[in-house]
Amino acid sequence: MQINDLLNALPGAVGQGLIWGVMAIGVFITFKVLDIADLTVDGSIATGGATCIMLLRAGMPVWAAMLGALIAGLAAGLITGLLHTFMGIPALLAGILTQFALWSVNLRILGGSNQSISVDKFPLLVSSRYIMQAIGVVAVFVVAIIAILYWFFGTALGCGIRATGANPDMSRAQGINVDANKIIGLMLSNGLVALSGGLLSQYQGFADVKMGIGSIVIGLAAVIIGEVVFSRIFRNFALRLLSVVLGAIIYYVVLQLIFWFGIDSDYLKLLTAIIVAIFLAIPYWKGKYWNKPARKGNTKNA
Repeated sequence: MQINDLLNALPGAVGQGLIWGVMAIGVFITFKVLDIADLTVDGSIATGGATCIMLLRAGMPVWAAMLGALIAGLAAGLITGLLHTFMGIPALLAGILTQFALWSVNLRILGGSNQSISVDKFPLLVSSRYIMQAIGVVAVFVVAIIAILYWFFGTALGCGIRATGANPDMSRAQGINVDANKIIGLMLSNGLVALSGGLLSQYQGFADVKMGIGSIVIGLAAVIIGEVVFSRIFRNFALRLLSVVLGAIIYYVVLQLIFWFGIDSDYLKLLTAIIVAIFLAIPYWKGKYWNKPARKGNTKNA
């Protein structure tokens, strides 16, 4: 591949990065705010995509299809939250159970393993055929989502959710309903993930029951990359959310660079695991090897 091929592929990487950045914001809410590793997202992103595509094929306007995707994601998060809080199942296992159940739900919604949709027949919000327009639309989505979340997490309820993630025992002692906050956080997270699935299914022109496999890894990659690269300059909560989206874009640009060097796409999962592992290790390496404390005795007494 020549340099022109790489440059032509970069807008597509940015577009995909923005769409997956919406999903990564949802992962950020559970992973960083609630301190829960929620695996529901591998199922809820496909649920959002399936719901959106089938509503569009049924003749619903695109805004109603996106709203349907959001509601489907909220329902998935609600199920995980109830499994965890009401039934006492550990959060990790609750997410796995919901994700497992959503496979059958997604097959039922789609009526099969996949369904396609064409931008020529339906008024889609985004399409890979019009990449620059898609980038603009999703960028507006990202800005709106960050603004709404910044406002929400500044309210009493939002602060309660953040307190729940920081110290659930202390939050409970202060009269905060920890279980309710966990449920709301999981619903909000999976709602955003499903919304991303709705955008992704329109962008690629189809929804597939397998489209969510490995999504949690991509979401974590975006969160970790954004944190490693921008943690020292993005300290405001809204900017931290933005760093997650930028992390998703960086992830897809890095993948595009790797493929530009001629590496077989069959190694995509392996490369993803390597990229995530490296960025997860960077904070540890920085603390252990690069930011060693100064030795005592190096400073002179005044």
